[in-house]
Amino acid sequence: MPRLPRTPLRRAGRNGSETIARPAEPETPNVEVVEAEGLRWINIERPRQVDRAWLEEHFDFHPLDYEDVFSRNQRPKVDEYEGYLFVVLHFPVYDKRVNRLNAAEVDIFVGPDFLITLPNEPLQPLEYLFERCRRDEDVREELFSRGAGYVLYKAVDACVDASFPMLRKMGLKLERLEEDIFEERNVEVVRDISNAKQEIINFRKIVRPQRTALKDLERTKRYVTGELDVYFDDINDASERVWDMLENFKEVIEGLEATNESVLSHRLNDVLRFLTAFSVIFLPLTLIASVFGMNVRVPGEESITGFWAVVGVMAVVLGGMLYVFRKRGFL
Repeated sequence: MPRLPRTPLRRAGRNGSETIARPAEPETPNVEVVEAEGLRWINIERPRQVDRAWLEEHFDFHPLDYEDVFSRNQRPKVDEYEGYLFVVLHFPVYDKRVNRLNAAEVDIFVGPDFLITLPNEPLQPLEYLFERCRRDEDVREELFSRGAGYVLYKAVDACVDASFPMLRKMGLKLERLEEDIFEERNVEVVRDISNAKQEIINFRKIVRPQRTALKDLERTKRYVTGELDVYFDDINDASERVWDMLENFKEVIEGLEATNESVLSHRLNDVLRFLTAFSVIFLPLTLIASVFGMNVRVPGEESITGFWAVVGVMAVVLGGMLYVFRKRGFL
């Protein structure tokens, strides 16, 4: 009887005993599904390769769409395919770890009986709406009964409306900056203006390309038809309001920056004016002291009366120059 080969799962340990190399447990897809009225909403947060394999197994999407999902530099867009839409949108998210405003990308597949959302970062409005549909049967039936286009509207509308609280906080920050400019906090104000300006720039970089994608989504007649045109037009109105507020904030921060520079320049001029007046006032006193301090014979030499006479002259000159400078507003 031939000898059987030794199994490759066994290998000798350091102490001579045999150990078994156990295979790593396979990753499970991070797929959340809510289903009602013949419609499925699938949410996959921070998709991985195992999630891609699950999607390829259950759906027939174009390979380029999968590349866009896992791409880090994808722009907002709306692509139409036979049987589904592929939508890429960006929304602002404030990262408290680095105190910075970043863009969170959401890739969306929309079909006649499914909606798939794939956010690359946690989006609180999207999570809240998904949890409501999962837990509340009435809400789920109300939304899903109106089709995939309406659920898409609710998801996008919630994410767009989440920008307004961020904008309100930004507006309050600009108001505080306006008050701080005229206080003695030059270094802090310059730093705060720089941070606020950077936030506005980042916000504008997120919203500007998004406007075109939302308009393309409104013009799509595949799943945005009939009464849904009004709803997606409302999303565009909200997006335009966000952009108008950012334009206003851009002008405000530029005005605050110019005002702060003017205040700093005015304070610097005050300091230079005081130092100049101080130097001019003491210049004749220095001249008088230099004349009577020369190594030659001068009137009143070696006499206490001469010393007090020189001091008296210097006091009269000092008082006269202070009077003239104050009268002219130099002091």
